[in-house]
Amino acid sequence: MSFKKVKGGVCAPKGFLGGALGCGIKDPANPRTDLTLIYSQHPCVSAGTFTTNRVKAAPVKVTQAHLRALDLRAIVANSGNANACTGVRGIEDARTMAKTVAASLGLRQREVGVCSTGVIGLPLPMERMEPGLAKLADQLTGNGGSEVASAIMTSDTTLKEIAVSTTIGGRTVHIGACAKGAGMICPSMATMLCFVTTDANISKSCLQKSLLEAVEGSFNRICIDGDMSTNDTVLALANGQAGGKPIARRSKACREFSEALQHVLLELAKACVRDGERVSKFVTLEVRGASVYLDAKKVAEAIAKSALVKSSWNGGDPNWGRIIHAIGYSRARIREELIDISYNGKTACEGGLMAKTPIKALRDIAARDSFTITVNLHLGKADYTIYTSDISPEYIDFNRSEYSYWKNAGLK
Repeated sequence: MSFKKVKGGVCAPKGFLGGALGCGIKDPANPRTDLTLIYSQHPCVSAGTFTTNRVKAAPVKVTQAHLRALDLRAIVANSGNANACTGVRGIEDARTMAKTVAASLGLRQREVGVCSTGVIGLPLPMERMEPGLAKLADQLTGNGGSEVASAIMTSDTTLKEIAVSTTIGGRTVHIGACAKGAGMICPSMATMLCFVTTDANISKSCLQKSLLEAVEGSFNRICIDGDMSTNDTVLALANGQAGGKPIARRSKACREFSEALQHVLLELAKACVRDGERVSKFVTLEVRGASVYLDAKKVAEAIAKSALVKSSWNGGDPNWGRIIHAIGYSRARIREELIDISYNGKTACEGGLMAKTPIKALRDIAARDSFTITVNLHLGKADYTIYTSDISPEYIDFNRSEYSYWKNAGLK
């Protein structure tokens, strides 16, 4: 399939509006936007995936309940405060966010999804947020995609949004999306949020299937620091304004839509890794030749989460010994004497032993901003790819105090 990049982010598909404003959620003195709204002017079908962390934030619980009851038509989100581990009050605050927005848009409360991101353990400053929630509908515009993407940023340094057009079933279909995520990234669905809009005329079952598959091939394939957040959420809204015959599950059109959605989400997932908190390397890690898929995944994740491996990448050190030791404790089926490890195709380890490639050639590769490491287990045909990063001294400095309570709540 061919995809044409277009402008507009989540507002690129027909019938979607977006807007944002600032409430001083994290810092009353900071004028940045931190409250945002996405709205479809037409009824939608919707789908979502959520963190598998057993500690789930209030907005995750509320939005999951809303999706079980009705299809979403709007999403309200805030940055600066995760509304996680906030008890009954947190649930009530998330419901208030949905209720207030629903009233201003003429929707039912359960037609509104709620997302939050930021510091864990502090209640939302509703005294500052409620006036903003009441005004959000007035901020909506067809050019508001970038405002939405900006308002959900926390430790992100770059805007993460994309929109494409493609032809499905003879109709021009648009898919727009935005995401945030730079730390706490090792999703199993990271402080990570992603919102997807499309004007495809698609069945709910096809949308849910496509979203699950696309998330598995994108956001579930990235790792920055090995942590999983309490708030990870991906929501998709489809309003059918592209027209044409409804896209049914198991149809050719559904497969085409899935491919397009996979393309969009993978672009955003890679952007999250490149913008990881104080990272300097983007590493594509390929595991080949595993006996089964699960073993390939275990090996990839063990390497991608290893602090020793990630530290060596930060230093430009092609230390394949750290990689092979991570393979060994991954609990995957392996044979040491069969393992090959290469950097951008240059062999560092062959048959479990040091290869003849000059160390300078490997160091030159590891010194680059981006490179590919391939591990071949030579036991079968299963493979797995993950996108990951190094870990730096600056990452530690950044996270020593960025989310400290006294900084966010004025506690002494």
